[in-house]
Amino acid sequence: MASSARTSEHSANAPLSIHDMTVAYHRRPVLWDIDFDAPQARLIGIVGPNGAGKSTLIKAALDLVPRVSGVVSIYGKPYRQQRRLVGYVPQRESVDWDFPVNARDVVTMGRYGQIGWCRPVTRRHRAAAMEALDRVGMADYARRQISQLSGGQQQRVFLARALAQEAELYLMDEPFAGVDAATEQAIMAILEDLKHAGKTVLVVHHDLQTVSDYFDWLILLNMRIVDAGPTADVFTHDNLHKTYGGKLTLLSEAADLIAKQR
Repeated sequence: MASSARTSEHSANAPLSIHDMTVAYHRRPVLWDIDFDAPQARLIGIVGPNGAGKSTLIKAALDLVPRVSGVVSIYGKPYRQQRRLVGYVPQRESVDWDFPVNARDVVTMGRYGQIGWCRPVTRRHRAAAMEALDRVGMADYARRQISQLSGGQQQRVFLARALAQEAELYLMDEPFAGVDAATEQAIMAILEDLKHAGKTVLVVHHDLQTVSDYFDWLILLNMRIVDAGPTADVFTHDNLHKTYGGKLTLLSEAADLIAKQR
């Protein structure tokens, strides 16, 4: 548990606040002493090498994996009290795409916080699901089984589910993985719209070439937070060396990219 002195440094109004969080699998730490406040109305990238704990950070914030220590709050309260405020887009690999359900049904699941369990789905909630599908360009596929959709289409459906929830904070685990360029740009346009509407979006991301274009705030992670803050301040050659270690080819390319952008 974080000390009261350390906790007092955090804002009670932060969309996501993590205090001194450590996560371990089989007694082996995968995240260590994670501590930050996510600012309001920002597109926030979570960037680091494979095995750095990026997905684990998202899952620990959502109570999907246990924490050894630390406190996570959503607008000053535990996640279990704020579920309706949080939209989650998981990695495609973690979803059972053979489950017999169509795209509209998947998106309607995002409305359950407003519908309530074991209560009928009303016309208003179906309309909201269809509106979300239309927003991601998938309205024509509403009755298509999710197993029959392409990878990019499946990703759009899960984004629509998060949109249908009408959340304030969105956590997305590699939403661009395995999608084509058109889908990636369509997703980014929606994320920009969410930011301009005052929402906060955290995205696990792996493509260093698009970091500066996509995100205005950045978390560099390798088990610990290497640095966090505005992308222009954090996305530096020195920080990338600290984050990625000896992956020199990758770092050289990133350094060239940074130099061109400055």
